[in-house]
Amino acid sequence: VRLVESGGGLVQAGGSLRLSCAASGTSFPIGDMGWHRQAPGEERELVARIRRDGGATYGESVKERFSISRDRGKNTVHLQMNSLKPEDTAVYYCYAQVAQYTSWGHGRQVTVSP
Repeated sequence: VRLVESGGGLVQAGGSLRLSCAASGTSFPIGDMGWHRQAPGEERELVARIRRDGGATYGESVKERFSISRDRGKNTVHLQMNSLKPEDTAVYYCYAQVAQYTSWGHGRQVTVSP
C-alpha cells in the first residue's frame, strides 16, 4: 500500500492545521486508517484512527480538539487539528491496515509555536 501524506506545517498556538493521507496500490479492502505522532525523545503515540464503517478513536490528549474523517471511496483520511498546542509538535505518520499488514507513510512535520 502506498500512502501519500499532505498538509501540516507551522502554526501558532490556538491555530488549526489539516493533514490528509491517500492510500493506493492495493486491490484488497483497506481496514483501519489513522495517524500516530512522534515527538523528539518520545515514543510514537496514537492520535486518531477510523474504521471502514466510520467509527473513530482518539488519543486522550487530542480528544475534543482533533477530528478524523474518511473518504471511503477514495481511501483518503483527513485529520482536522484545532486549538493546537505547543505539545502537539511532532512528526505525524499516516497508517493503513490491509488484512494483517500495516503500512506507514513517511511522516509530516507539525510545529506549534507558543
